[in-house]
Amino acid sequence: MVAPTYLRSLQALELAVRKGSFVGAAERLGITPAAVGQRVKALEDYLGVELLSRGRAGLRAAPGLQTALPHLARAFEALDAAARELELQRGHELHIAAASDFVDLWLAPRLHRFRAEHPNIRFNINGEGDAPMRLGRVDCEISYGAPRDGVATDLLFRDFVAPITSPVNLARTAGIEARARLEGFPLVHLDFCKDDPAGLSWPDWVAANGAARTAPERGMRFRRISAALDAVAADAGVTLCGLALIGDLLEAGQVGLPYPVSTGRWSRHGFRARFRADMEGRRHVQRFREWLLAESAATAAALALSVGGPPD
Repeated sequence: MVAPTYLRSLQALELAVRKGSFVGAAERLGITPAAVGQRVKALEDYLGVELLSRGRAGLRAAPGLQTALPHLARAFEALDAAARELELQRGHELHIAAASDFVDLWLAPRLHRFRAEHPNIRFNINGEGDAPMRLGRVDCEISYGAPRDGVATDLLFRDFVAPITSPVNLARTAGIEARARLEGFPLVHLDFCKDDPAGLSWPDWVAANGAARTAPERGMRFRRISAALDAVAADAGVTLCGLALIGDLLEAGQVGLPYPVSTGRWSRHGFRARFRADMEGRRHVQRFREWLLAESAATAAALALSVGGPPD
């Protein structure tokens, strides 16, 4: 008998086969394709058997899964039916899947304003909150990237990426000529925006601003913005970071700009929200969407004002 904790892995597995890809399963579950792959891998490790193979038409059931697949399909059809029946019991709950950095740095610090206006609405964000975790679709998925063909999303805001560092390092480098300021100084690389076509990397920044810097591709690398900010706070170096998510840190003086803001550049991609298609009639979901768009517009306007103009 498979442990109950592997129910989500079984759900990801069944959807991956049915949709033919981790991407298709991820869209249905409101998580990333990588998270789908991790759930399937955890189940394969638990059972000690290969469950998926990749064919010309996409993912398909491996021999170890063939006999179990019809049972899984029927089981999740029944669970989907049960979830639809239980949907009425959700009441005023909002279930959100979002990039962790977006939640930690932008959404969580603002959410108290929405809660003050709507105290009866409960949240489950990335599996945690005052509303219980439930099977089925999330109400809202928030991610960073380009628009996807055939997928309706709300653009919340694009970001403006510029060098930032700690107050200690800001003072340490202030007396150095701008062109030579980075030479010999540790660079912290943030891969959050690495797929953005705007070129938001240290080699791109060094080339665009004529800075003297040997091997700008070297240094510590982080995927999470929060991890890179921790390194900056520990005086470990300077990083390139989007300013939209760290406006409060800048205002509080916890981080600073070692170069003029004009050396930064706008991202091409942006933070996007995808709401469930059957939102009509779910007034609490509609209220959250209205609030999210209003807060995002305020962030976009404040960012454009601080950097001297909106994105081109």
